[in-house]
Amino acid sequence: MVRMTAVIVAATLGLAAAAWADVKSGDACASNLSPAGKSIYAAVVAANPTIKTLRERARSQVRSMVASGKISADAAEANGILAAECVRVRLQ
Repeated sequence: MVRMTAVIVAATLGLAAAAWADVKSGDACASNLSPAGKSIYAAVVAANPTIKTLRERARSQVRSMVASGKISADAAEANGILAAECVRVRLQ
C-alpha cells in the first residue's frame, strides 16, 4: 500500500512538473512579444482556451481588444498569430 501511494504521488508530481514546464515555455515565448502581443497573450490565456478552442478564443479576444480600443487593428494583425502561437506552446 505504501509503495502504491508513493507511485501515485510521484506520478502526480511528474504531471505537475510537466504542466509547469509548459506554462513556463509559453511565458518565455510571450516575453519576446511586443507590448501589444503580450496583451493579446494575457487576454487569450485568461479566456482559458484548449487546443481545440484556441483559434476561436484568440480571434474573439483580439476582436474584443480592437473594438474596445485596447490595441489597433494593425497591432492585432501583426501580433495576433504570434501571441496565439505562444498560447499553443503553453497548452502543450
